Amino acid sequence: MSETALPVSALASVPVAPAPERPAHRDGNVLRWLGAYTASMVGDSVYYLALSWAATRTGSPAQAGLVLAVGAVPRAVLMLGGGVLADRFGPRRVVIGSDAARCVFILGMAAALLFTTPTLWLLAAVALVFGAVDALFLPAVGALPPRITTPGQLARVQGLRGLAARAAHVTGAPLGGLAVALGGSVTAFAVAGALFAVSIPLLLALRIAPGPAREAAGQAGTAWSELVDGLRYIRRHRVLAPLLLVVAVGELGFLGPLNIGLTLLVQERGWGADGMGWIVAAFGAGAGASSLALAVKGRVPRAGLVQALVLSAGSVAVAALAFAPSIGAAVAVGVLIGLLAGLSGALNGALLQTASDPAYLGRVTSVATLFMLGIAPLCYPLTGAAVSLWGTGPVFVVSAAVCGTGGLLGFVFRAVRRAELPG
Repeated sequence: MSETALPVSALASVPVAPAPERPAHRDGNVLRWLGAYTASMVGDSVYYLALSWAATRTGSPAQAGLVLAVGAVPRAVLMLGGGVLADRFGPRRVVIGSDAARCVFILGMAAALLFTTPTLWLLAAVALVFGAVDALFLPAVGALPPRITTPGQLARVQGLRGLAARAAHVTGAPLGGLAVALGGSVTAFAVAGALFAVSIPLLLALRIAPGPAREAAGQAGTAWSELVDGLRYIRRHRVLAPLLLVVAVGELGFLGPLNIGLTLLVQERGWGADGMGWIVAAFGAGAGASSLALAVKGRVPRAGLVQALVLSAGSVAVAALAFAPSIGAAVAVGVLIGLLAGLSGALNGALLQTASDPAYLGRVTSVATLFMLGIAPLCYPLTGAAVSLWGTGPVFVVSAAVCGTGGLLGFVFRAVRRAELPG
């Protein structure tokens, strides 16, 4: 024979190529998590519309606004505690428990409204309880991805999460509106509770990687000591501390103009509600496109540097929006802002999860979520007052400068600039 057979010992030493990693968008485990997350997010949208409708039918516009704002207080106050619980008991337990609590509570509210007329006090109580449960749900659901997939797929998971958020935003409000049209707030609350119920069996079916030993044993110190330990861990971490600062500053400059500022800009230009709808839709389309691209591509080389670049570019686009000469130009800028913001947010999430020790992931997620959903929205009244004094142009420019400062910090901090995603 022209070929010589290798001995068995030699064959044993031949390296075997590892099996290719299954992409997140083809992984049934990830897709179950995605389905549960999407159902919960759509349920959130329907709930807020139902609460808003009930509040506006019960009291004055100012009273309705107060009811809607009440839920943000426990969410902000208890968010860090939610991260402690996610690390202590495991994120899946906390997510399942909080979704089950939301399901039972909102379905109970729907049943109660069959026999009584809602009052402002009742609706405010609903908002308070829901906000408190949200403070548990949000850190835990953000801490789940590293436990359901491999590190190399975290960027794809963040892209899929962005797509789910866009889908919930697009479908939740129309679904809630249809429910209100068919049966009022009772039907809308019932639909929201049913959507929370859909997520529970999907979460129960998840395969979860083992967590830290103390989580499995249910052992930990006091909640306060665990919180202090988590904050100390973040402060001393070479990547997490500066990256969370970048997130906080970027969101502080971004949320004001893109929420309350956009409404005032549309009113100032006379573009009407349909014009605002087109700009918001453009933003959503851009964010969805960037999330889809990241979900398919999976990895962005030099992710820390790219994140700083897109955040800086996004700040320029925010300033440009205030000077768009027409609704068509504003829509084009809205697409650009969505593309950049969507990519920046997904990269931030993937970098935070990659850099975090699994034992601290819930607390890290809670701090990031607090910056985005708790502290940054405090700029809304400041933005509104500033627009009243100086107009939209100067306020958008200043907000863009704050947002751009976040991008600049990403360049300044070497650990952030050189941060990479596994691939």
